[in-house]
Amino acid sequence: MDTTTRALQALLASLGAAPACLVTVESTQGSVPRERGAWMAVSAQADAPPIGTIGGGHLEWRALQEARQLLAHRAAAGEVGPVLLRQALGPSLGQCCGGVVQLRLECVDAADAERLRAQLAPRLQPVALFGGGHVGHALARALAPLPFALHWIDSRDGVFDAEVAARALCEHSEPVHAAVPTLAPGSLVLIMSFSHAEDLNILAACLARQRERADLPYIGLIGSRTKWATFRHRLEARGFGEAELAHVTCPIGVPGIEGKQPEVIAVAVAAQLLQRLAVLASAPASG
Repeated sequence: MDTTTRALQALLASLGAAPACLVTVESTQGSVPRERGAWMAVSAQADAPPIGTIGGGHLEWRALQEARQLLAHRAAAGEVGPVLLRQALGPSLGQCCGGVVQLRLECVDAADAERLRAQLAPRLQPVALFGGGHVGHALARALAPLPFALHWIDSRDGVFDAEVAARALCEHSEPVHAAVPTLAPGSLVLIMSFSHAEDLNILAACLARQRERADLPYIGLIGSRTKWATFRHRLEARGFGEAELAHVTCPIGVPGIEGKQPEVIAVAVAAQLLQRLAVLASAPASG
């Protein structure tokens, strides 16, 4: 479960005991600690720590003080409307970021729970992971706290990590490549099954889907450059062209990390997915 989801669950659970002030990053200019939409909740219970974060430092301290003042005003005077707080990080707060953040402060209680559930639920990027081996397990665990919705697929029974399986969609598919047409649109695909033959069939199915729908923005194959050279020849024999094969990333993982331990590979691959996520987020909307 990613950190934003955990924070949201904690906020919703707390509202039954006391109201809270929701502090949301409404807009930003320049260099700032957190992105638009980041939030924290300050409870009316004085000893309760804030839930979530808007970046820490003096900005967050100031927001905490303002949130507690708004809660105190609500307790004394009844309902109060949202408040906008503009903070220039350099001149006002002495933070080196130098940008400007506008915060929205809003008192909420149990009556707002369903609205907050819809408003604050994180938008998770779907990831399809083919393979439940050592690297697959390490990668599934590495992705759990990150903003990804994991669809984990293998042709073997009983290979999924029970802890990860509780918060992921796990699918037994035989043959394994039969799962490719049902992947969520926009999935980032990682291929690392126990078999090169399975890897090749999964990859071919992904390329066929990409040819038809163009909705798999990342297709990553675990392995060496030698493995990829062999796969290229076999895929060319199946009719895939140069432009289609260029859509495949192999080897996977950010360059420069040389360790072969499953956990090291998992960190490198997770980092590459985060890089791709940033690219997708900055791309102009189509249509």
